[in-house]
Amino acid sequence: MQITLPTYRDVIEASERLEGAANITPVLTSRTINAEVGAEVFFKCENYQRTGSFKFRGAYNSLAKFTAEQRESGVVAFSSGNHAQGIALAASILKIPATIVMPTDAPAAKVAATKGYGAEVIFYDRYTEDREAIGRSLAAKHGMTLIPSYDHPDVLAGQGTAAKELFESVGELDVLFAGLGGGGMLSGTTLSTRALSPNCTLIGVEPEAGNDGQRSFNSGEIVHIDTPDTIADGAQTQHLGNYTFPIILNGVNRIETVTDAELVEAMKFFAQRMKMVVEPTGCLGLAAVRKFKDELKGKRVGVIITGGNIDIDKFGRFLQ
Repeated sequence: MQITLPTYRDVIEASERLEGAANITPVLTSRTINAEVGAEVFFKCENYQRTGSFKFRGAYNSLAKFTAEQRESGVVAFSSGNHAQGIALAASILKIPATIVMPTDAPAAKVAATKGYGAEVIFYDRYTEDREAIGRSLAAKHGMTLIPSYDHPDVLAGQGTAAKELFESVGELDVLFAGLGGGGMLSGTTLSTRALSPNCTLIGVEPEAGNDGQRSFNSGEIVHIDTPDTIADGAQTQHLGNYTFPIILNGVNRIETVTDAELVEAMKFFAQRMKMVVEPTGCLGLAAVRKFKDELKGKRVGVIITGGNIDIDKFGRFLQ
């Protein structure tokens, strides 16, 4: 299949569409983590983005490009939660009907928020059913436009605006860590990094239980896996995408993994020392910074915190 990959120009155009719609999220630092790592670490806090995650960026950018006919027919998406909320809110703002396919075990807070933004939710079993097939079927049956959670040029271009803002705020970096599920954030981050901080070492981070991205990167071809068993529900993807993979393969320096236990420790740090609620998937970057701190000494390091959506009772159990 011949596809045209997006470029940094698409990220710039996405940034223009998002102006006034998306939050320019804060960049925070921690003297404690700087001392622990021996580096200057900058956290791009997408947990303070609208809907609580970076996913609003790609969702809004995609829907803002709809034709009048597409807007009338509506949008369908599949997501464990953050893309669901992003699409739901963007659709509400742009007055587009939205249907979201969500797993039965999606965090209750994410389901409630998605419905609260006005979207219709259809549930599926993530371990026995194919969400992509369900989404395609709904789109074909009702004439809706399917916007996948990561493998779409407008989605990943929108996600790349987070790193664009980070570099515009703090300048070039020596190392940047970005979480990896299906690759929307990492591929968009790649476009911005290579344009704005070309010498930066870009490292993708995924849960150890779901290292399909690492295996794909090392083998040079997309590896498919079963749904991984990890607390990082936003990274429970089974494979990278046809758009995201070639960008990652050509622009990322390496992909590393962290354990669920390391994610929990990162969650505790954010809560106790930085007074932030960060979901497990959003902790991938910090967990990797701590894991590889010996190679970061004296460097300027960026971390993209991807989101903060987690059920409060589950958050409490993790902190215990």
